[in-house]
Amino acid sequence: MAKYMFSLLFVLLLSGCDFEVPGADERFGTQNFVSAISLIELHKTRNGEYPNTLAELDFLGDWDGIWLSAVKYEKNDDGYNLYLERGWAGKPSLEFSERFKQGLGIKKTNITWVKN
Repeated sequence: MAKYMFSLLFVLLLSGCDFEVPGADERFGTQNFVSAISLIELHKTRNGEYPNTLAELDFLGDWDGIWLSAVKYEKNDDGYNLYLERGWAGKPSLEFSERFKQGLGIKKTNITWVKN
């Protein structure tokens, strides 16, 4: 039990530290955005329509709440809008290839699409 208490105290102390890891916002932002899309698109495949809210997503893993809390989702008539709100600690500016969104229901986003 003391081992777990020490680990918890260590994590709490580190969480109060203000340290930056170069590129972490971009890497985590990419992971958050791509993982959220995967869960949203899987829901459409299984149910025939996009979820009204992210709370409707089923069969989530332990880590899925991380990426879902890092995005803002809005269903619209013919797809959805998805905005990246957080990477590691801040809000990154990301660029994705236009090819990435091919076949997806994303209509509006704060991600920049670039030509290949």
